[in-house]
Amino acid sequence: MVLLAFNWSAFGANVGQFILSFSILIALHEFGHFITAKWFGCRVEKFYLFFNPWFSLWKKKIGETEYGIGWVPLGGYVKISGMIDESMDKEAMKQPAQPWEFRSKPAWQRLIIMLAGVIINFVLALIIFAMILFVWGEEKLPVANMKYGITADSMALKVGLRDGDVITKVNNQELKYFDELPKRLLLNEKNALSVTRNGKDTVINFPPGFLKELSRNQLKNFVSVRFPNVVDSVDGSIAKFTSGQLLKGDRIIGLNGTPALYYSDFAKQAKNYKSQAVTLTVLRNNTDTVQVGAKLSDAGKVGYSTQSPLKFITFEKKEYGFLESIPAGVRYGVNRLLEYIEGIKLLFTSKEHAVSDNLGSVISIGKTFGGSWDWERFWTMTGLFSIILAFMNVLPIPALDGGHALFTLYEMITGRKPGDKFMEYAQMVGMVLLLGLMAYALGLDIFRLFK
Repeated sequence: MVLLAFNWSAFGANVGQFILSFSILIALHEFGHFITAKWFGCRVEKFYLFFNPWFSLWKKKIGETEYGIGWVPLGGYVKISGMIDESMDKEAMKQPAQPWEFRSKPAWQRLIIMLAGVIINFVLALIIFAMILFVWGEEKLPVANMKYGITADSMALKVGLRDGDVITKVNNQELKYFDELPKRLLLNEKNALSVTRNGKDTVINFPPGFLKELSRNQLKNFVSVRFPNVVDSVDGSIAKFTSGQLLKGDRIIGLNGTPALYYSDFAKQAKNYKSQAVTLTVLRNNTDTVQVGAKLSDAGKVGYSTQSPLKFITFEKKEYGFLESIPAGVRYGVNRLLEYIEGIKLLFTSKEHAVSDNLGSVISIGKTFGGSWDWERFWTMTGLFSIILAFMNVLPIPALDGGHALFTLYEMITGRKPGDKFMEYAQMVGMVLLLGLMAYALGLDIFRLFK
């Protein structure tokens, strides 16, 4: 019998961050609808975080509004009297319109109510990005500082990249910061990389279909920063030395007589010696070369942690004052939105970007939090998802805020209000489309898990 190891700690961190992040985004989105509806005198019957089919985890009525928490963490809602929404309360719509109902309000007020959630999500993202820059600043890796070059994984090797290459241009445009590489690659249909190898310049052209394969793997470990393999600490619960031992500051430069000057070289070679005795060649005190015997674990580990790349490579960090962070956060948020729109456009215009490779459900979203609790990453992802939530909700699809806004704009331009029956059917069609898309995304994620 084979038992598969499961990292419950990483799972818990992902789930916890996902729930907290989306609770913030959904609650504030729905609060936008709620506060503007109340502002214009509409009666709000329900305010729910998460959906509550059949039952609620918690609910309490305060005044005319029932506040509650559902058990399906896929969204939330406010039920405004006199509005055709996901509740599909047809009986109420058959009654004469009342002054406190949504349908009794002027079109411009209804438009503001419908767009308030989207606006709050977008503004929230800009505030989050501004505060991230204010608290943590901005850290980037200049390509000019990558003195050891890159580490290429199997896909990078397949396309022609090599360990130690320095990528200087993407599609003949300078790559100033290594951090920009993923988006520069994924937001193009064709790619050519200019690299410096052993002091000479060469060009790597991606063959047709390669970007699609790269996109499917989400650029995971395609290329990474190469750095020396210097011991920071030894884990006594894993390390098993047969002769000598590793000390803090030792630099491992070889494995069983084969050079392994960098951590990536050693990690690749160690996979071939799982559960075996090996000899490590170590440079100690930068002067002495010693041999250390060790038995690798079942996972091919020696039992030590390496010193951070920050010890060997200089990153560029920019600090922001409070006033500086505001325009910088706005620029950052707008750029992320434009990149997201460009990515969506490529899904429908490029053969190298397939919807099935890029669509994901709550499973994919949860994984993006990284498996450990990191507040900077948490707020960065929350800001990005806030922008995405704003964009997706403003799309002119029935059942989304954008669909309702579109019908309201039609009314304001033509002077004719769409009939209640039309709105009911449009809402039903929109809900079927959205539920179908969610089911498709969930199915893709389940398939990926088993694959």
